[in-house]
Amino acid sequence: MNYPTQLELEKQKFTISDTSIDPDVKKRWFKRLYPLIKEQKNSFLLTAFCGISGLAIQVSVPMVMREAIDNALTDGTGKIASYVWGLLAMAIIAFALRFTYRFLLFKTAYRIETQLRSLIFKRLTKLSFSFFDRIASGEVISRANSDIRSIQLLLAFGPLAVLSIFSFLLAFIFMLSIHIPLTLVTISCMPFVYILAQKMRDKVFPLSWVTQGRTADLAMVVDENINGSRIVKSFAAEKDQIKLLAQMAQRLRWSSTALIDARARFNPLIESLPRLGMAGILMYGGWLSINDRIGIGALIAFSSYVIMISVPFRMLGFVLLQAQRAAASSLRIFEILDEKPDVVDKPSAKRIISPAGNLTFKNVTFSYPNDENLIILDDFNLEINAGETIALVGRTGCGKSTVARLLPRFYDVTGGSILLDGTDIRDLVLEDLRTHINVIPDEPFLFADSIRNNIAFGKPDAKESEIIDVAKAAQADSFINHLENGYEQVVGERGYTLSGGQRQRVVVARTLLSNPKILVLDDSTSSIDVETESLIHASLKKLLQNRTTLVIAHRLSTISLADRVILMEAGKVKAQGTHEYLLENSPEYESILSSGLTRKVK
Repeated sequence: MNYPTQLELEKQKFTISDTSIDPDVKKRWFKRLYPLIKEQKNSFLLTAFCGISGLAIQVSVPMVMREAIDNALTDGTGKIASYVWGLLAMAIIAFALRFTYRFLLFKTAYRIETQLRSLIFKRLTKLSFSFFDRIASGEVISRANSDIRSIQLLLAFGPLAVLSIFSFLLAFIFMLSIHIPLTLVTISCMPFVYILAQKMRDKVFPLSWVTQGRTADLAMVVDENINGSRIVKSFAAEKDQIKLLAQMAQRLRWSSTALIDARARFNPLIESLPRLGMAGILMYGGWLSINDRIGIGALIAFSSYVIMISVPFRMLGFVLLQAQRAAASSLRIFEILDEKPDVVDKPSAKRIISPAGNLTFKNVTFSYPNDENLIILDDFNLEINAGETIALVGRTGCGKSTVARLLPRFYDVTGGSILLDGTDIRDLVLEDLRTHINVIPDEPFLFADSIRNNIAFGKPDAKESEIIDVAKAAQADSFINHLENGYEQVVGERGYTLSGGQRQRVVVARTLLSNPKILVLDDSTSSIDVETESLIHASLKKLLQNRTTLVIAHRLSTISLADRVILMEAGKVKAQGTHEYLLENSPEYESILSSGLTRKVK
């Protein structure tokens, strides 16, 4: 099979509508999904036309057979050829209509599935860091895959069940036209089918909810073990993790077994009850035929219609189960789509054109949303001039990294304000703010893509020369050229095919290419050897000119980049000045340097 190339895929036009679910959380799950379904109304109308037309032809077949048997065979004329040709034509037309119906139906269901998945991803890109602090990635992945698939299956098979109900109604009308008492005998068991279906629904829904949740728990364990495989192996914790996975699988097996048990108790009864109608036809219909009350053709037509009216009840169990699973899944999906980001633009937010880079932290207090009782920054005040390089120094937990996260509004301050060129950053357009403020984190992250694309992530249209220049500045060009495919080398997930120092150099190059006015280095050279670090620092000193830089420092070699050092303690500025000034005037600063947390300046 020939798959489309990447270039061919890029040339195709993929358009995802902006239509979303109904925002009214009080509505039932299906009504909330209705805007997405309504958007596909033309496809559904054409699908319904083909389905109903094909169904009408199919339900008419027993009536034609009745006419053929009663009129052509019973009277002994033997003129059956016209009926045979008629049935053949009906079969061909019904096949074409039902094929078109199923093709369009499943295509539309997959289109809605794609729309839902797009909506979830769009929402995830807008949600604040506080959301990801409290929800595991495995849970999100489960909701974006298995939960959406449950809804897609209902959208695909639900209309088939509705169509089968139409077949039941049409068959019922034809049966009444043949013999009313025999029709009533045939459907006498149907009320019991409805009662059993209602009982099954009441048992299946809570079990479906539990099963979907436990499926997500299992996915989370697998995801964490894949992403944290190096940690698991380094602690020789494979057996413990296998045991944990077994426990999760056991819990999932219990709920799944209970779900299957509920289906096993009700589905056979729901499917078998209509077959009692066949016994009624054979008994009462046979007596009528013996007494010449109805013809043989009518009796055979009734037998065919019993098979048709049993189809809805055979599908009823599956569709009800799928409906309950879709209901449970939709609620889990809505939890994401209804989540509101904590950090958003104000309606009056101002654009940032050419920032100078002056920063002011004014009486800033902050606590993380998941623990508001723990104050990280307490009345934090700091002035940073445009083009100045500041080093934040302090013991672990004093709030250094938190300062770096507040600048690009990964979180909003609890109290006080942060000003950029005199304007509160909450009054600025968020996208502009993050374009001009770039953070190089202490844990380097690369995408499973080529090194070239990783460096050009923030500037996809970058020229070859620009990519090479920043790679050289980050001391990455030399090791990249020694790779088998050079800049086209595809790194593994999270870039783990490279060493920690190599990953950090690529991340530094990526940030330099985006050329932010304000740069935050969150201990970004921690995994680089002394010699390579000194080379990077030599390049950085040149590149940091006319750029406001905030350095989270744990090494004396990093502190040497700064024009001014800020000593933090308990979320406040304890002291500030040059490195030499603090050594002479701050015992706390000298204690930190002598504690082994930093390394000597070369």
